[in-house]
Amino acid sequence: MPPPDELAKLMAKFKTWMDGIKARGEFVATNGLEFTGKVVRTHGVVSDGPFVEAKEVVGGFAVFELRDKEEAIAMANEFMQLHRDLMPGWYGTCEIRFFATAPHSPAQHL
Repeated sequence: MPPPDELAKLMAKFKTWMDGIKARGEFVATNGLEFTGKVVRTHGVVSDGPFVEAKEVVGGFAVFELRDKEEAIAMANEFMQLHRDLMPGWYGTCEIRFFATAPHSPAQHL
């Protein structure tokens, strides 16, 4: 079954947006994620997951190499604007995380 028209338009715009990010050298990795998984807790319990509620689906991830948290927020806003423009009524979130690898990483400034 082909995707809904809105989703097809979003994917086309997303590709154009990602091409620009790649051209600037900021792209590292991206991929979709399966909707099933497991949660392993510190006390040894393994349960279905990985989400607290079925409505909390993580659809994918993207890794970018950016200068600072302001640039990351701007990029997340661009990503969400694509959804606002092309999928009216859709509700979602974009979470920003930093790798905690160096003493001077942006994560220390959050």
